Amino acid sequence: MDSRTEPAEAEPEPAAAIRRPSRQSSAPRPPLVRELLLVVGLFVVYKVGRQLADGHTAEAFRNANRVWDWERTLHLPGEGSVQGALLHSDTLVHLANTYYATVHFPATVAFLVWMYLRRPLHYVWARRVLAAVTAAALALHLTFPLAPPRLLAAAGLVDTGQVYGPTVYGAHPATDEMANQFAAMPSLHFGWALMVAIGLIAATRSRLRWLWLLHPLLTLLVIVGTANHYWLDAIVATALLGIALAVIRLPRGAGAAEARGLAAADEAYDEADGAAGNSGGAGGAGEKESVPELVGARR
Repeated sequence: MDSRTEPAEAEPEPAAAIRRPSRQSSAPRPPLVRELLLVVGLFVVYKVGRQLADGHTAEAFRNANRVWDWERTLHLPGEGSVQGALLHSDTLVHLANTYYATVHFPATVAFLVWMYLRRPLHYVWARRVLAAVTAAALALHLTFPLAPPRLLAAAGLVDTGQVYGPTVYGAHPATDEMANQFAAMPSLHFGWALMVAIGLIAATRSRLRWLWLLHPLLTLLVIVGTANHYWLDAIVATALLGIALAVIRLPRGAGAAEARGLAAADEAYDEADGAAGNSGGAGGAGEKESVPELVGARR
């Protein structure tokens, strides 16, 4: 008996097997190794530079008295008012010291990592701004050494790190090999925190994104309340950041470009999902046609 058969039609790929395209921006990311070397290199240069600025004890205390007098002339609120509120609770002081010691650098690193993975165009902009602010801060640390208010007798403030812990500084600035305690002006704790908030507000579209400003606000209260910085340290950091943002602009259309990338990923998924559903439906209706069919059979 002679017969010929027609091959079965290929089964459609199930919709579950179709992977949703990545929602990450379609903008190209800078090479990871280069970025790691660049960020680590900048950090090393900054740390070495801070150490070079150490040792100017007499000048640092002269500048501290000047800053204290300038703040009184400008009628800025006393740092002691913030510290007085903290000192009502040992737990609150300890939390403030812990925040000062542990949040500053990890939060900035987490911000850069998230921007690199999810907002590449914003990442390049933010990294350049942070590098510019840090370089300007290092120049000020070298030219204007400044003892923090916790070391200034005229301020009458408590060194909360030494009294309540934890602290990142040694008990005596002259013997502190881990950090330069005479680099108070400007406050990079506040400058970096403010840039993290501004960067996340610029890179996201949530209605709640303005709550990121709570990070620099809390940082400001912590650095002043623990007597590690003057109000003017934060004001100068804000001015430097403002100049950097005016010079280093966010690429035009960066937000729109990355939003289009997310929209394109969603659209591609929806189309693929719809096509898979249609194919599945057609296969179910014509189930008999998918079975090999005997055609022209004869005895």
